[in-house]
This record gives sequence, structure tokens and C-alpha cells, in this order.
Amino acid sequence: MHFRLEPLLSDGQVEELRLALLAADAPWRDGAETAGWHARGVKRNRQLDPSSALHQTLASALSGHLLQHPLLQAAALPVQLHNLRFSRCGVGEGYGRHVDNAYMAGGRSDLSFTLFLSAPDHYRGGDLVLEDPGDERSVRLPAGHALVYPSSLLHRVEPVTWGERLVAVGWIQSRVRRSDRRELLFELDTARRALFQQQGKNDIFDLLTRTYTNLLRMWGE
Repeated sequence: MHFRLEPLLSDGQVEELRLALLAADAPWRDGAETAGWHARGVKRNRQLDPSSALHQTLASALSGHLLQHPLLQAAALPVQLHNLRFSRCGVGEGYGRHVDNAYMAGGRSDLSFTLFLSAPDHYRGGDLVLEDPGDERSVRLPAGHALVYPSSLLHRVEPVTWGERLVAVGWIQSRVRRSDRRELLFELDTARRALFQQQGKNDIFDLLTRTYTNLLRMWGE
């Protein structure tokens, strides 16, 4: 299941992030340094040094925004968000076809996210392309909007042909490992919340809540 956080950040918050990231003294490094052995050869970008004070400050603030978002809480059921990175691609840079590692230093990667920090008209190329079975989905969102998608998908970032693409990416370890079970829980939670808004707390709502809670207890880790 894919879902969008529209928007995650306001225009002012995006601009504040961009000013910090594009400052002359911001410590950018070769993105291939953090790629797995199988993806290192196709990763051509720059990433903010994760050991820098700037990265730690920005990543902490952004993680807070993500974890407080009600849709992310309901659909991703996060245990933790980990390995947040800030990435930039100029002309000729991108990230070839790859799949994210199942386990990273920070935890298991059940879901991935990309937060767009450049407006679509600030660059050409640079589309995020997700491969579903028998299909491809090209994604290019407004600045401040994020896409959350299964880490199990093959995906790529097309080379930038003009301008510069600036994003934040990261991974989520969920309470429920399987994507199909997370989707069923999200649909059930959405239904019970809609019922509560229409009719308040009643016997049907209590039964749906019992089912949701016990399925989460059964499937959770």
C-alpha cells in the first residue's frame, strides 16, 4: 500500500529546511558511501553527512513531524523511524534500479518514504519510479509532500536533466511486518472511525474496535 502525506510540511517549514541544507558550509558527502554492495554502482547523489550536527538537528525535527502525522500512525503503525537521510541530485545524478535492504543499522525496513523538498518546476528528470508487478508508477510531488511505500519494491530515481532535486528519505519499522495485514487494519480502523463520527459509540463500534485491537495483538511484533 502506498499513501501520501499531503502536505507533511508547510511552505515556511520547507523553505527553512532548504536554507539550512543549501548553505555554503553544509557538509555533503558522496551518497554511495551509504549504499549496499549491490546498489553502490548505481547510486549517484550527495547526502548530508549523517554524523554532522546539522543532520542530527534537522533529522530529529523532521522525524517528529512524521511520527506525529495521524495518517502515518494509522497506516504504517510505526515502531520507529530510522536512517533518515537528506539527498540532493544535480544534472546527471540519480539512483538506478534497486531494492532497499531488509535490515539496516537502525532497524527493519518495512516501509520507505520520500519527502520532496524541491518544487517540481525547479528540476527536470529526477522522478521516483516504483515497480509494481507488471506496472511502473512515476512519482513527482510538490515540495513538502511525502510518499510512503513498501520497502520491498524495486524502485529508482531517474537522472536529473536540469536543476537540482532535494529530498529527505528514510525507513519505518512497523508493528505489523506484512503489508497486506497493515492494509486490512488500516481499512478496519478507517471504518470504525467513520462509524464513530456518524453514530458515536455503540455496539457495532465496540465490536469493530474489539476486532481491530485483537487483530493488532495477533499480528503485532
